[in-house]
Amino acid sequence: MSDLSDISELPVGPNTKVTLHFSLALEDGSEVDSNFEAKPATFVVGDGNLLPGFEEALFGLHPGEEATFDISPEQGFGPHNSSNIQRFSRKDFDEDVELEPGLMLSFADANQAELPGVVTQVDSDTVMVDFNHPLAGHTITFAVKIVDVVPAVTH
Repeated sequence: MSDLSDISELPVGPNTKVTLHFSLALEDGSEVDSNFEAKPATFVVGDGNLLPGFEEALFGLHPGEEATFDISPEQGFGPHNSSNIQRFSRKDFDEDVELEPGLMLSFADANQAELPGVVTQVDSDTVMVDFNHPLAGHTITFAVKIVDVVPAVTH
């Protein structure tokens, strides 16, 4: 016979709804994102809001627990892929767009879905655009504090 008070000690795992504070940092310690000073985030394991490698790192944690994980590129945002850097003609862009390295632009892929790209290099004839995720190729330090874990409602 199970004790109903144990329900509050449900660990993170499949079929759970998780509320947590988190931060993401690069190898040099610079913080990319954090909600420790804001409202915690809530997601259902497997709903696509968190990459699988980040979700799996949380498995087994209970409410109140804090942990830090190093998420490899393969488990996180993927390795940096040089074939995702594309060369465009300067003529492909409107003349009124001030193209400079670091500028993020929105392109349409073959299915007309939005595809963000970052300008990496500009000269008088060509523009180089990187379509890799900005965190691709980085090991991410993922710090979490689990606020709550409840059964996911699946009906």
